[in-house]
Amino acid sequence: MKEKNNVHSVIFTILVLVTLQSVYCDNPYRYYTWKITYGDIYPLGVKQQGILINGQFPGPQIDCVTNDNLIISVYNYLNEPFLISWNGLQQRRNSWQDGVYGTTCPIPPGKNFTYTLQAKDQIGSYFYFPSLAMHKAAGGYGAIRVYSRPRIPVPFPPPAHDFTVLAGDLYKRSHRQLKYILDSGHNLPLPDGLIINGRGWNGYTFTVDQGKTYRFRISNVGIATSINFRIQGHTMKLVEVEGSHTLQTSYTSLDIHLGQSYSVLVTANQPPNDYYVVVSSRFTRRVLTTTAVLHYSNSWTKVSGPVPGGPTTQINWSIYQARSIRWNLTASGPRPNPQGSYHYGLIKPSRTIILANSAPYINGKQRYAVNSVSYVDPDTPLKLADYFKIGGVFNLGGISDQPYNGNGYLGTPVMAANFRSYVEIVFQNWENSVQSWHIDGYSFFVVGMNGGQWTPASRSHYNLRDTVARCTTQVYPKSWTAIYMALDNVGMWNIRSEDWSRRYLGQQFYLRVYSPSNSWRDELPIPKNALLCGRARHHHTRPL
Repeated sequence: MKEKNNVHSVIFTILVLVTLQSVYCDNPYRYYTWKITYGDIYPLGVKQQGILINGQFPGPQIDCVTNDNLIISVYNYLNEPFLISWNGLQQRRNSWQDGVYGTTCPIPPGKNFTYTLQAKDQIGSYFYFPSLAMHKAAGGYGAIRVYSRPRIPVPFPPPAHDFTVLAGDLYKRSHRQLKYILDSGHNLPLPDGLIINGRGWNGYTFTVDQGKTYRFRISNVGIATSINFRIQGHTMKLVEVEGSHTLQTSYTSLDIHLGQSYSVLVTANQPPNDYYVVVSSRFTRRVLTTTAVLHYSNSWTKVSGPVPGGPTTQINWSIYQARSIRWNLTASGPRPNPQGSYHYGLIKPSRTIILANSAPYINGKQRYAVNSVSYVDPDTPLKLADYFKIGGVFNLGGISDQPYNGNGYLGTPVMAANFRSYVEIVFQNWENSVQSWHIDGYSFFVVGMNGGQWTPASRSHYNLRDTVARCTTQVYPKSWTAIYMALDNVGMWNIRSEDWSRRYLGQQFYLRVYSPSNSWRDELPIPKNALLCGRARHHHTRPL
């Protein structure tokens, strides 16, 4: 009998290894070692404590190709726990690696954790960021660029160069001071300024050759404000939004909301001078502005004169632009087949979920909520509690599919959903500020947006043919945005506000996409090196 058990054990081990090989071994590996430290930064002209990666602010750029495996060893030299999340990387079958507190234990001070990621069936422009507390306000972010495989056609000629633009707001206060303000029950003030690639006014230069075309990948990595991006005297041809190739429409400026990423082509077709690259805030009482420089290599003229103006508080302008962004149906995505071969609009959703944000006061303090529930982090990551069957950590079904009109209350809700279902989600915003919503693990189709109350009749105005697929969408004041999403990725996924103070104070929850098969075909096993904390501390991962 013992011999028979040994044979079964050997067979099981072989099957495990074969499965792991099939998941990872056919694609290249890229290895990174990151050291997380504090360091002095000066983007707004005063010394601030920033979070650096390998001494850099912003952090190192990740360049990879579809399906590449990314092995990223993170050493935490801060005096507090730390986590990195990967905005836009879908972590197919692998929410273990998502790097938010609902899925992953923080890296303790002086310790390290190695992420094992894969850019599975993805292309496009994304970024990573620190996900705990208000760390994002101090830096620790960087660009992720996922290129198409060599034989997959791209719907535009190779650019002369590929520039990254990480733009967003910044406070002079430290992340700890911002956290203290929020913990005290108050709202944050307007940010102190805007930065581009970690630099302030005219602090960064993009050098171009006259007559050549360049790709700019622009991400809003801020924590509080939408931005508008423009380049003096130049038009921008939009080609990609968060992994979707778009119809190549030209714009003089682009609104980019919190957490969003865009790719544009810019041709250096102007006289050889230096030109402003401008980022300004949108929908703010006081307009914040910063600039970088587009430098023609044969220019001897420094940038000068007034900064070109842009839109400020105009809502309709932004809505019309958002609706003009369309999917390129004939272009290939990460695979050779055309994007338009997936007919998202012909699939009938099996479930409608309406999510309404609100700003209740609970126990005398400002909080933010979704369907009246203001999320509170538990003592144990939800994914670990679910895996080890630890009770009392979260409330499965604790958030409803419809807004609740009662008072806001604290909770740790998880919404239950079935693997392979197809859902309609409506984000309803009755507040006076623009909302920006992100869903980890997924790309979704933004089928409609309009003012007022969403009703079933609103579906008659949906774009069911060529709307763009993305992972972050805006919802305008007193308005709604509707998305379609195929739940094809098993795991525990964060649905959150990209306004970081709102997320920190409760405007988030988790979606548990469940498959009863308990098969590695649907979800990868818990990583052997998974950090265990809270009530999962005395459990074990797995032998292999």
